[in-house]
This record gives sequence, structure tokens and C-alpha cells, in this order.
Amino acid sequence: MGVTKTTIKSGSGDQPTKGDTVTIEYTGWLKDTSKPDSKGNKFDSSVGRGDFVVKIGVGQVIKGTFPFTASFPHCRRDAGLIESAQGWDEGVTQMQVGEKATLDISADFGYGARGFPGHIPPNSDLIFDVELKNVRR
Repeated sequence: MGVTKTTIKSGSGDQPTKGDTVTIEYTGWLKDTSKPDSKGNKFDSSVGRGDFVVKIGVGQVIKGTFPFTASFPHCRRDAGLIESAQGWDEGVTQMQVGEKATLDISADFGYGARGFPGHIPPNSDLIFDVELKNVRR
């Protein structure tokens, strides 16, 4: 339970901390252990849509209070109403700029028992491929 990070390509730049703004590229899948790479149905991706810029440690990703206002299912823009985004924040703060990694996020660190209707079933573990491109303090 929690977050496991597997490095695909090492980085050598800054490592983000709570309050930093990061620029990333990501793809998210439902975890499916019957697949060789555990990547089941893809539920979101910034690839081809443009880099994702988000502040770390303020719960802007995952675990939001409904209804969501962003155009993609995992993101909140009204940061005053959100809960902690444990899994995402924990995984990204373990990375360095230039690093590509896979984050394996258990349901209790993701959307939990409520899931995200129409996108993520309740109690779903998640897999994200993430590239950390920039950190702004």
C-alpha cells in the first residue's frame, strides 16, 4: 500500500518539494496484474495534449472534492477545496528533473473507495508513467 517508483531513465536536476510547481508529461492506467507491464485501461494522458503544470503538496492531483472542474479526470484547479494527493505527490517528490519513472499507486493513495465515476472504478490501483521536465520554486 502506498507508492512504488520504478526509474526508467535517471535524471540529474532538481528534486521537487512541497509547494514547488512541476512540469510533467504523464500517462495513467488502471493497474491490471494480468498484463506483463500491469498497465490496464488507459484513463488519461498529457501526451499530445501538452505538458501538465501543477503545484506539488497542495492536493491538485487525485483525491479531490467533487465535482471536478478540470477537463481531465484526475486534476483539480480550485485548490481551496481539495484534499491531500498522497500518491501523486509522494511519487513525484521522489523524482529529479529529467527522470522518467513509473509510479505504482495503491487505491488508498489514489481515488480510494469512491473511485472516479466513468473513469476509475472504486478501490483501483493506478499506474502512471511520468517524466519530470521542470521544477519551479
